[in-house]
Amino acid sequence: MAHPSQLGFQDAASPVMEELLHFHDHALMIVLLISTLVLYIIVAMVSTKLTNKYILDSQEIEIIWTVLPAVILILIALPSLRILYLMDEINDPHLTIKAMGHQWYWSYEYTDYEDLGFDSYMIPTQDLAPGQFRLLEADHRMVVPVESPIRVLVSAEDVLHSWAVPALGVKMDAVPGRLNQTAFIASRPGVFYGQCSEICGANHSFMPIVVEAVPLKHFENWSSMMLEDA
Repeated sequence: MAHPSQLGFQDAASPVMEELLHFHDHALMIVLLISTLVLYIIVAMVSTKLTNKYILDSQEIEIIWTVLPAVILILIALPSLRILYLMDEINDPHLTIKAMGHQWYWSYEYTDYEDLGFDSYMIPTQDLAPGQFRLLEADHRMVVPVESPIRVLVSAEDVLHSWAVPALGVKMDAVPGRLNQTAFIASRPGVFYGQCSEICGANHSFMPIVVEAVPLKHFENWSSMMLEDA
């Protein structure tokens, strides 16, 4: 998860997020090179009184500074479109979970099971155990198996919400009366935190999302225990 004074992204916990991190570094390097070139040109123009007639009127330079930006845009657009299609790809999910946004908590339904569903509320600050994170911990976590394609159906019951977990590279709007879907694969075990990313009212800051990725055997034990309790 993120920590104070962090400059970069969180560590990737899914293949899509790894691709997004690589694309971010790729685009940032291009921006850095462009900024360096522009800064050099500005400094050169301000610090010298010399002029070059071939720069003031040159067909070749006109062609270069027309073609070069187009090439740079292509170098950014192609990997961007590739990741965009990857994020929309949902191939044979092993598990489907419906996440429903409410004011101000989330409810989860494991649609592959008959009676597996629960509400997930933020744990108040005074009830936190040592080591738990303020405003990020929930009383019930969304538990998923590791290295399995998970489909999440996202909707809302009252106002707009947004189901977002940065480490998994997932963000999907929850719209009342509409069912959106997204997918992810947790590439390693862990606990991944997110928050509602659409301003949804007075307690918008107090509806965290906690996804716990566990090995398949542990997930089966957890689901059996939840079904017994239900």
